[in-house]
Amino acid sequence: MHELGVTQSLLDLAVRHAQQAGAARVTQLNVVIGQMANIVDDSVQFYWEIIAQDTIAAGAVLVFTRVPARLRCRDCGHQFAFDHREFVCPACHGEQIDVEGGDEFYLESIEVDLPADSIAQSDEEERSSHARN
Repeated sequence: MHELGVTQSLLDLAVRHAQQAGAARVTQLNVVIGQMANIVDDSVQFYWEIIAQDTIAAGAVLVFTRVPARLRCRDCGHQFAFDHREFVCPACHGEQIDVEGGDEFYLESIEVDLPADSIAQSDEEERSSHARN
């Protein structure tokens, strides 16, 4: 159920940044989720479709990128991938293990549609700038 709160945070971030950029609509969110982040993509997608309704992010596509877990042994320093079985170093069999990566969860980027008038204004400003140079 914690996916509801996480999804609400994604929506809040996307809408706030899109509005600051003057966007007409959010079209895509690129979300990075570590293997050990305990976030279920389908649950986030389910909640997204409900809470994004009636916002500028309604209909936006969520693209999930999964990052594998990376572990490091405190005893010998060996780095290795988590194999879903146990937290034991394959090199020295030490059990003092730190998570080096794979617990991430963040909004990597947002894709938006800008209003036609702001695109036209930006194009005009660019042409004016080139004309002065």
